Amino acid sequence: MNAVTSSVFNDSDPYPDPDQIPPLDFLVVAPHPDDAELGMGGTIMRMIDEGMRVGVLDLTSGEPTPHGSLEIRRRETDHATEIMKLTWRGNAGLTNRAVEASLPAREHIASFVRCLRPRWLFAPYYHDAHPDHIAATQLVEAARFHAKLSKTAMPGPRHHPERLYYYFCIHLRLAVQPSWIVDISDQWDRKLDAIRAYESQFITGRDPGPPSLTDRFRDDAAYWGRLIERQYGEPFATKEPLAMSSLRDLI
Repeated sequence: MNAVTSSVFNDSDPYPDPDQIPPLDFLVVAPHPDDAELGMGGTIMRMIDEGMRVGVLDLTSGEPTPHGSLEIRRRETDHATEIMKLTWRGNAGLTNRAVEASLPAREHIASFVRCLRPRWLFAPYYHDAHPDHIAATQLVEAARFHAKLSKTAMPGPRHHPERLYYYFCIHLRLAVQPSWIVDISDQWDRKLDAIRAYESQFITGRDPGPPSLTDRFRDDAAYWGRLIERQYGEPFATKEPLAMSSLRDLI
């Protein structure tokens, strides 16, 4: 079977061929390139280090920005993807600054979910000042349900991810209370490399500090690490209760 092409958003990447790609363990949906790296890049790399199949679906190109372009952002995204060693990465072709949780967009994202068949989904935290982030989360929540529908023209088999979790990449000054924190001490240096790959967003034209923007990212990760008595951490939230088969994984 050939890769299925999106018939809704002509500038999006084609839907993956479900006959050619094994199901993912995790699919991270990001409003813009760099959001996945910022919010949970360390966890992504830790999951990959543990042998899991992880993909990222960027909803938009992220452009326009003051120091970027479509070509620059594409090159930066490719570089970050190589650093993280992602199993799969694609772009849904939605319009930056105008993401909406519309029915066509819902079916479009649900089609990616059906073709990639992830066990778990990750979306941005649901309280944010950025309209694209809020709409992205609403879109992922709806697409998760929509992906399991039968008697539809959407490509791929019916699929319903077991869980939907939320990562923090927010534009509000909130004292958030996460549901859990992942130890990313061993992955921190590579996470910082992946963030620095987006030079047009975090280095070019920025005040070099001190503290620099990347210094602030390190401070945030160190704060979450201190809460679990580790060097660096990443926080997550859930609306559904977590299930555990053993307490030995608690730290």
